[in-house]
Amino acid sequence: MTEVSRAALLVAAGTLAGTVGAAGGITSLISYPALLWAGVPALQANVANIVALVACWPGSAAASRPELAGTGRWLRRWIAVSAAGSMAGSVLLLSTPAAVFATVVPFLVAAGSLSLLTPGLTTGPRAAARGGARLLLPSGVLALSAYNGYFGAGSGVMLLALLLGTTDPALPRANALKNMLLGAASITSAVIFAVAAGVDWAVVAPLAAGMLAGSAIGPPIARRLPPGLLRWVVALLGLGLAAWLAIGGG
Repeated sequence: MTEVSRAALLVAAGTLAGTVGAAGGITSLISYPALLWAGVPALQANVANIVALVACWPGSAAASRPELAGTGRWLRRWIAVSAAGSMAGSVLLLSTPAAVFATVVPFLVAAGSLSLLTPGLTTGPRAAARGGARLLLPSGVLALSAYNGYFGAGSGVMLLALLLGTTDPALPRANALKNMLLGAASITSAVIFAVAAGVDWAVVAPLAAGMLAGSAIGPPIARRLPPGLLRWVVALLGLGLAAWLAIGGG
Protein backbone atom coordinates (compact mmCIF):
# COMPACT_ATOMS: atom_id res chain seq x y z
CA MET A 1 0.00 0.00 0.00
CA THR A 2 1.46 3.36 -1.04
CA GLU A 3 1.58 6.36 1.28
CA VAL A 4 -1.06 8.13 -0.82
CA SER A 5 -3.46 5.17 -0.81
CA ARG A 6 -2.93 4.66 2.91
CA ALA A 7 -3.67 8.31 3.62
CA ALA A 8 -6.80 8.16 1.45
CA LEU A 9 -7.98 5.03 3.29
CA LEU A 10 -7.48 6.67 6.67
CA VAL A 11 -9.21 9.91 5.68
CA ALA A 12 -12.22 7.92 4.41
CA ALA A 13 -12.28 5.66 7.47
CA GLY A 14 -11.92 8.65 9.79
CA THR A 15 -14.79 10.46 8.10
CA LEU A 16 -17.08 7.45 8.41
CA ALA A 17 -15.98 6.77 11.98
CA GLY A 18 -16.46 10.39 13.00
CA THR A 19 -19.88 10.57 11.36
CA VAL A 20 -21.42 7.52 13.00
CA GLY A 21 -19.47 7.93 16.24
CA ALA A 22 -20.75 11.46 16.80
CA ALA A 23 -24.29 10.09 16.76
CA GLY A 24 -23.82 6.82 18.61
CA GLY A 25 -20.37 5.87 19.77
CA ILE A 26 -18.90 3.21 17.48
CA THR A 27 -15.96 5.27 16.25
CA SER A 28 -13.09 2.94 17.17
CA LEU A 29 -14.78 -0.12 15.71
CA ILE A 30 -14.30 1.56 12.33
CA SER A 31 -11.07 3.54 12.76
CA TYR A 32 -8.99 0.92 14.59
CA PRO A 33 -9.49 -1.82 11.97
CA ALA A 34 -8.65 0.74 9.27
CA LEU A 35 -5.29 1.33 10.94
CA LEU A 36 -4.64 -2.41 11.03
CA TRP A 37 -5.56 -2.72 7.34
CA ALA A 38 -3.16 0.13 6.65
CA GLY A 39 -0.36 -2.00 8.09
CA VAL A 40 0.04 -0.35 11.50
CA PRO A 41 0.94 -2.85 14.30
CA ALA A 42 -1.74 -3.38 16.95
CA LEU A 43 -0.27 -1.36 19.84
CA GLN A 44 0.84 1.55 17.65
CA ALA A 45 -2.56 1.50 15.92
CA ASN A 46 -4.30 1.75 19.27
CA VAL A 47 -2.18 4.71 20.35
CA ALA A 48 -2.68 6.45 16.98
CA ASN A 49 -6.43 5.84 17.12
CA ILE A 50 -6.81 7.31 20.61
CA VAL A 51 -4.76 10.38 19.66
CA ALA A 52 -6.76 10.90 16.45
CA LEU A 53 -10.01 10.72 18.42
CA VAL A 54 -9.23 14.18 19.81
CA ALA A 55 -10.33 15.55 16.44
CA CYS A 56 -13.90 14.36 17.06
CA TRP A 57 -14.34 16.73 20.00
CA PRO A 58 -14.52 20.18 18.32
CA GLY A 59 -16.79 19.02 15.49
CA SER A 60 -19.25 17.25 17.74
CA ALA A 61 -19.21 20.15 20.23
CA ALA A 62 -20.04 22.68 17.53
CA ALA A 63 -22.78 20.49 16.07
CA SER A 64 -24.35 19.83 19.48
CA ARG A 65 -24.49 23.38 20.88
CA PRO A 66 -28.30 23.33 21.32
CA GLU A 67 -28.13 20.10 23.35
CA LEU A 68 -25.20 21.34 25.45
CA ALA A 69 -26.82 24.63 26.46
CA GLY A 70 -26.98 24.88 30.25
CA THR A 71 -24.77 21.83 30.91
CA GLY A 72 -21.56 23.70 31.80
CA ARG A 73 -21.68 22.97 35.52
CA TRP A 74 -22.41 19.27 34.96
CA LEU A 75 -19.64 18.99 32.37
CA ARG A 76 -17.00 20.64 34.56
CA ARG A 77 -17.64 18.04 37.25
CA TRP A 78 -17.73 14.92 35.13
CA ILE A 79 -15.05 15.91 32.62
CA ALA A 80 -12.60 15.84 35.53
CA VAL A 81 -13.69 12.29 36.40
CA SER A 82 -13.44 11.23 32.77
CA ALA A 83 -9.94 12.68 32.45
CA ALA A 84 -8.80 10.89 35.61
CA GLY A 85 -10.11 7.56 34.37
CA SER A 86 -8.53 8.00 30.97
CA MET A 87 -5.20 8.83 32.56
CA ALA A 88 -5.29 5.57 34.52
CA GLY A 89 -6.14 3.56 31.39
CA SER A 90 -3.39 5.18 29.34
CA VAL A 91 -0.77 4.56 32.02
CA LEU A 92 -1.89 0.93 32.13
CA LEU A 93 -1.54 0.69 28.35
CA LEU A 94 2.01 2.08 28.44
CA SER A 95 2.84 -0.41 31.20
CA THR A 96 1.52 -3.32 29.14
CA PRO A 97 4.01 -5.15 26.89
CA ALA A 98 3.02 -5.11 23.23
CA ALA A 99 2.69 -8.90 23.23
CA VAL A 100 0.19 -8.78 26.08
CA PHE A 101 -1.87 -6.11 24.36
CA ALA A 102 -1.88 -8.14 21.11
CA THR A 103 -3.17 -11.11 23.10
CA VAL A 104 -6.06 -9.30 24.78
CA VAL A 105 -7.10 -7.01 21.91
CA PRO A 106 -9.27 -9.65 20.13
CA PHE A 107 -11.32 -9.97 23.32
CA LEU A 108 -11.59 -6.18 23.65
CA VAL A 109 -12.80 -5.87 20.05
CA ALA A 110 -15.30 -8.68 20.62
CA ALA A 111 -16.56 -7.05 23.83
CA GLY A 112 -17.00 -3.72 22.10
CA SER A 113 -18.81 -5.38 19.19
CA LEU A 114 -21.14 -7.37 21.45
CA SER A 115 -22.00 -4.19 23.36
CA LEU A 116 -23.72 -2.97 20.20
CA LEU A 117 -26.04 -5.98 20.23
CA THR A 118 -27.05 -5.76 23.90
CA PRO A 119 -30.60 -4.34 24.11
CA GLY A 120 -29.90 -2.52 27.37
CA LEU A 121 -27.10 -0.58 25.71
CA THR A 122 -29.32 0.76 22.97
CA THR A 123 -32.15 1.95 25.17
CA GLY A 124 -30.40 2.61 28.48
CA PRO A 125 -31.39 1.29 31.91
CA ARG A 126 -35.02 1.60 32.89
CA ALA A 127 -36.19 4.41 35.13
CA ALA A 128 -36.54 1.97 38.02
CA ALA A 129 -32.77 1.50 37.96
CA ARG A 130 -32.03 5.20 38.23
CA GLY A 131 -32.17 5.19 42.01
CA GLY A 132 -28.56 3.99 42.04
CA ALA A 133 -27.36 6.84 39.83
CA ARG A 134 -25.36 8.45 42.64
CA LEU A 135 -23.10 5.39 42.73
CA LEU A 136 -23.48 4.16 39.18
CA LEU A 137 -22.64 7.42 37.42
CA PRO A 138 -19.24 8.17 39.03
CA SER A 139 -18.08 4.56 39.03
CA GLY A 140 -19.34 4.03 35.48
CA VAL A 141 -17.76 7.20 34.07
CA LEU A 142 -14.47 6.37 35.79
CA ALA A 143 -14.39 2.75 34.60
CA LEU A 144 -15.46 3.47 31.03
CA SER A 145 -13.00 6.36 30.75
CA ALA A 146 -10.22 4.06 31.94
CA TYR A 147 -11.27 1.54 29.31
CA ASN A 148 -11.31 4.32 26.73
CA GLY A 149 -7.76 5.32 27.69
CA TYR A 150 -6.59 1.72 27.32
CA PHE A 151 -8.47 0.73 24.16
CA GLY A 152 -11.98 2.11 23.92
CA ALA A 153 -13.85 0.24 21.18
CA GLY A 154 -17.47 0.17 22.33
CA SER A 155 -16.90 2.59 25.21
CA GLY A 156 -19.04 5.27 23.55
CA VAL A 157 -22.04 2.98 23.30
CA MET A 158 -21.68 1.90 26.91
CA LEU A 159 -21.19 5.47 28.13
CA LEU A 160 -24.25 6.60 26.18
CA ALA A 161 -26.31 3.89 27.85
CA LEU A 162 -25.00 4.95 31.27
CA LEU A 163 -25.97 8.59 30.68
CA LEU A 164 -29.39 7.67 29.30
CA GLY A 165 -30.13 5.76 32.47
CA THR A 166 -28.60 8.07 35.06
CA THR A 167 -28.48 11.60 33.68
CA ASP A 168 -30.81 12.40 30.77
CA PRO A 169 -33.28 10.04 29.03
CA ALA A 170 -33.32 12.24 25.90
CA LEU A 171 -30.99 10.63 23.35
CA PRO A 172 -29.72 13.85 21.66
CA ARG A 173 -28.72 15.44 24.98
CA ALA A 174 -27.22 12.26 26.43
CA ASN A 175 -25.29 11.73 23.21
CA ALA A 176 -23.93 15.29 23.30
CA LEU A 177 -22.77 14.82 26.90
CA LYS A 178 -21.20 11.51 25.94
CA ASN A 179 -19.22 13.18 23.16
CA MET A 180 -17.86 15.79 25.56
CA LEU A 181 -16.77 13.22 28.15
CA LEU A 182 -15.07 11.10 25.50
CA GLY A 183 -13.39 14.24 24.17
CA ALA A 184 -11.90 15.00 27.57
CA ALA A 185 -10.75 11.39 27.91
CA SER A 186 -9.14 11.41 24.47
CA ILE A 187 -7.33 14.71 25.05
CA THR A 188 -5.90 13.40 28.32
CA SER A 189 -4.68 10.20 26.70
CA ALA A 190 -3.28 12.05 23.69
CA VAL A 191 -1.15 14.28 25.90
CA ILE A 192 0.21 11.27 27.79
CA PHE A 193 0.99 9.37 24.60
CA ALA A 194 2.58 12.40 22.92
CA VAL A 195 4.96 12.75 25.87
CA ALA A 196 5.61 9.12 26.79
CA ALA A 197 4.94 7.01 23.69
CA GLY A 198 5.96 6.89 20.06
CA VAL A 199 3.00 8.36 18.16
CA ASP A 200 2.90 7.66 14.43
CA TRP A 201 1.84 11.13 13.34
CA ALA A 202 1.90 10.11 9.67
CA VAL A 203 -1.20 7.97 10.25
CA VAL A 204 -2.73 10.16 12.96
CA ALA A 205 -2.93 13.21 10.67
CA PRO A 206 -5.15 11.77 7.87
CA LEU A 207 -7.28 9.79 10.32
CA ALA A 208 -7.81 12.86 12.50
CA ALA A 209 -8.65 15.02 9.46
CA GLY A 210 -11.37 12.56 8.48
CA MET A 211 -12.69 12.35 12.04
CA LEU A 212 -12.91 16.14 12.30
CA ALA A 213 -15.00 16.34 9.14
CA GLY A 214 -17.14 13.34 10.07
CA SER A 215 -17.86 14.49 13.62
CA ALA A 216 -19.12 17.84 12.32
CA ILE A 217 -21.56 16.29 9.87
CA GLY A 218 -22.42 13.33 12.08
CA PRO A 219 -25.23 14.70 14.24
CA PRO A 220 -27.38 15.97 11.34
CA ILE A 221 -26.65 13.02 9.02
CA ALA A 222 -26.19 9.94 11.16
CA ARG A 223 -29.44 10.58 13.03
CA ARG A 224 -31.22 9.78 9.75
CA LEU A 225 -29.48 6.43 9.31
CA PRO A 226 -31.26 3.23 10.42
CA PRO A 227 -29.46 2.76 13.75
CA GLY A 228 -30.46 -0.86 14.21
CA LEU A 229 -29.00 -1.90 10.86
CA LEU A 230 -25.87 0.18 11.40
CA ARG A 231 -25.24 -1.39 14.80
CA TRP A 232 -25.65 -4.91 13.42
CA VAL A 233 -23.34 -4.32 10.47
CA VAL A 234 -20.58 -2.78 12.58
CA ALA A 235 -20.99 -5.39 15.33
CA LEU A 236 -20.70 -8.30 12.88
CA LEU A 237 -17.69 -6.72 11.21
CA GLY A 238 -16.13 -6.22 14.64
CA LEU A 239 -16.70 -9.85 15.61
CA GLY A 240 -15.13 -10.92 12.32
CA LEU A 241 -12.14 -8.70 13.05
CA ALA A 242 -11.84 -10.18 16.56
CA ALA A 243 -11.80 -13.71 15.11
CA TRP A 244 -9.22 -12.67 12.51
CA LEU A 245 -6.98 -11.15 15.19
CA ALA A 246 -7.39 -14.20 17.44
CA ILE A 247 -6.03 -16.53 14.76
CA GLY A 248 -3.05 -14.30 14.10
CA GLY A 249 -4.31 -12.01 11.38
CA GLY A 250 -3.21 -8.79 13.06
